[in-house]
Amino acid sequence: MPKMKTNRAAAKRFSKTGTGKIKYKKRGLRHCLEHKSKDTKRGLRKTGYIDDTNHKQVAALIPYK
Repeated sequence: MPKMKTNRAAAKRFSKTGTGKIKYKKRGLRHCLEHKSKDTKRGLRKTGYIDDTNHKQVAALIPYK
């Protein structure tokens, strides 16, 4: 049986933690920042974690990460 291929686009966006969760960087902090509140921008700096409903789909894209 051949090895599974890692989806390279997903590998650049997601990474696994030691406990098996999948983390990602939140979107929306590149431009158009003047109309966003300080609280919003502060929240976007934090790491996001994939929800349980999408975990199986994303984990299949990065099997060896």
